[in-house]
Amino acid sequence: MSEPFPIPDPSPREDQTRWFMQEVHPHDAALRSYVRGSFSTLRDLDDVVQESYLRVWKRQATRPIESIKAFLFAVARNLALDTVRRQRISPLLPVTESNTRSVIEDRPSCEETASARQEYELALEAIDLLPARCREVVILRKINGLSPAETARKMGISEETVHVQARRGLRRVQEFLASRQVNRGGTP
Repeated sequence: MSEPFPIPDPSPREDQTRWFMQEVHPHDAALRSYVRGSFSTLRDLDDVVQESYLRVWKRQATRPIESIKAFLFAVARNLALDTVRRQRISPLLPVTESNTRSVIEDRPSCEETASARQEYELALEAIDLLPARCREVVILRKINGLSPAETARKMGISEETVHVQARRGLRRVQEFLASRQVNRGGTP
């Protein structure tokens, strides 16, 4: 009498999957421990283990392996050695926040630096041409960074005079720079 539902024969792929799960995968913990202990500088343990499994799988598909464990460990050792050699020849260090470097420089270019320097020197020349009191107010307020009250106290004048002299001095400096064709962008 025939069975109502015949059990199909397992496909070759199912056979190989079963073989892998029964014969190879039980060695996973020992393999990882061996590779980790023998190759402590290896950065990609999982890659070596996975590639070892793939090579064992492919080899079993073409011709049977007599000693699975010995073959698996030999493949993993050879892969780990190759990986360590490659790392020594061309070390690719993992990128972390502590060792990243900016590719784009934040510093101004040589042209920008030269232009800023030229504008600075012209501004100093313009300040030197100001009347004495106006020059002193501009230097104390804009270069030394004193407040109007501090400037007034230091010079013995009113705060209103400080404001007037500072505005007058800055207007004259801007006019001088404009006459030399220097704009606020710093290019002559």
